[in-house]
Amino acid sequence: MESFVHTSHPSRVVFGTGTVTRLRKEVERLGCSRVLLLSSPPLAQAAARVREALGDLLVSEFDGAAMHTPVEVTEQALGLLRDTDADCVVAVGGGSTTGLSKALALRTGLPQVVLPTTYAGSEVTPVLGETRDGRKVTRSSPEILPETVVYDVDFTLTLPLSMTVTSGVNALAHAVEALYSPDADPVTDQHALDAISRIGRALPRLASDPADAAARADLLQAAWLAGTCLATVGMGLHHKLCHTLGGTFGLPHAETHTVVLPHAMAHNAPAVPDVMRRIADALGVPDAPGGVHDLVVSLGGPTSLRDLGMPESGLARAAELATSAPYPNPRDLTTEGIAELLAGAWHGRRPEGPPSTGTRLARLTDQVVASFAQAPDPRVRALLGDLVRHLHTFVAANDVTDAEWQYAIDFLTRTGQMCDTTRQEFVLLSDTLGVSSAVDLLTNSRTSGTTPSAVLGPFYVDGPPEATHGSDISGGLPGTPLWVDVRVTDTAGEPIADAVVDVWQSDEDGYYDVQLPELDGPVLRARLRSDDAGRITFWSILPSDYPIPGDGPVGQMLAAVGRHPYRAAHLHFLCDAPGHTRLVTQLFVSGGARLDSDTVFGVKDELVADFTPHTGPTPDGRRVDGEWRRLDYTFRLAPLAG
Repeated sequence: MESFVHTSHPSRVVFGTGTVTRLRKEVERLGCSRVLLLSSPPLAQAAARVREALGDLLVSEFDGAAMHTPVEVTEQALGLLRDTDADCVVAVGGGSTTGLSKALALRTGLPQVVLPTTYAGSEVTPVLGETRDGRKVTRSSPEILPETVVYDVDFTLTLPLSMTVTSGVNALAHAVEALYSPDADPVTDQHALDAISRIGRALPRLASDPADAAARADLLQAAWLAGTCLATVGMGLHHKLCHTLGGTFGLPHAETHTVVLPHAMAHNAPAVPDVMRRIADALGVPDAPGGVHDLVVSLGGPTSLRDLGMPESGLARAAELATSAPYPNPRDLTTEGIAELLAGAWHGRRPEGPPSTGTRLARLTDQVVASFAQAPDPRVRALLGDLVRHLHTFVAANDVTDAEWQYAIDFLTRTGQMCDTTRQEFVLLSDTLGVSSAVDLLTNSRTSGTTPSAVLGPFYVDGPPEATHGSDISGGLPGTPLWVDVRVTDTAGEPIADAVVDVWQSDEDGYYDVQLPELDGPVLRARLRSDDAGRITFWSILPSDYPIPGDGPVGQMLAAVGRHPYRAAHLHFLCDAPGHTRLVTQLFVSGGARLDSDTVFGVKDELVADFTPHTGPTPDGRRVDGEWRRLDYTFRLAPLAG
């Protein structure tokens, strides 16, 4: 059993879009009524929104924050704070305004509310780095930690791509160093790996589309997680180097982090190989230091201290300063070792990865990824490059043999050979590996207030027969009669008329009509249109749980690993209405078997519905002997974006 100590720093976090509107309440929650606002001229638009949100709580503003928090700038702001008798500091911006806010709080004890516009992460750390007489000194204290952080994704949407990249890699550095800190613990490790994975996914997406709000949200959440890690476990070699270079030589903060990080990782890699493997896995690359360098290159970020204005003559001095005082690091620090690290960063060399095979594989991966560089569609280029990195990492991490890979090729070949117009073995493979549900979750589950989606499945047939309200779609097949009465509305509950609703299901033995060649025409599937009340009604039969086809490669895979092939009983629905996002979903029979082990991982709690047992009179007067079931449900559709 692992023993550890975990410290949580008490910050209040408000996260979302448009959250600046909650700023006034957050200030008042702290018992404050006289705000000094810290901003900067490049953030005029964001600062204007903050002023509007604060209203008459704002008594003064200081827009002179500077990199590395020079003490003389802090003294200027402190004089203004005292002159205006402010009782709270609100900072909007990146690391510079946050640093100034922390410096003022340390000197006065006043509460802080920070609205980040970059991915620095310092807003959730009790750490302050101040520069005096050309030397940056770091200190940590509970008084330094902001009381409240308001993350508004909207404030990051216009951050230029170059700053997005360097700020994102700055956040990446926080997570990386947290993993090999002597204070690391399982909780912090999970946060760090989550942050690394989010950053690795979000930055390439933003390179393709800087206005991708979902990617911005992912990156901002990663920055929060990474900053929290840094606050919990402290800093190591990388941050020491960056503070030395920034405070002594005036290098820009985020850009310096971006250049130095892969070299600091390569320097420490021999001492923490397991940590580097976990980072590589999170990024989907064969070699963590080289992979970070390659990511920066692919995004057009800086890779050389020389290009940032670092004089080569200052490298020896920087190495001496960085090793002048002891601090935690997994590898012993020597002036010679740090000088070598800095030389590589100054020249912009790609840091060497693992010896022999690892290095050759990394170069092979780079060559394959580079072969997609001329793809006219940036999304295609990003997807193929990421796919290659993950595949090569999988092959390397599992030491895949030639015989194993040949078996995999044969498996995929046989999977393709099983596909035709009525049998989609590749869809089954995607479903049983959870990929279909993962894509569905990421694509269709971002809008609150709507009905959750579910996988389409392999048995949908386009253009099902039209049916009228109240008709029976069972085609006379045996089973417990089921009356379905559902409504289609928007997120406000207003009915949607003339929505096209396709339905399909299995029979009581678990077979779809396309699996039963003896049937004459489609049954248990239909297309209906909602009336003015958004309503559709029809008769069918109670669906049953059923096994997916087991006579192909997917069935063999499930048998080989001891997994059952069954799906929980459900009805499929596809709702399509003008002006609304198409909804593909399923409703599962409450109390049915295998709700907790559906073989395609498609069950969501919100989609488990009551198929209520009844006897006697039916809603439309149809005569039914014995039990019949009734399903009532409301589908809520999201409006189309834009």
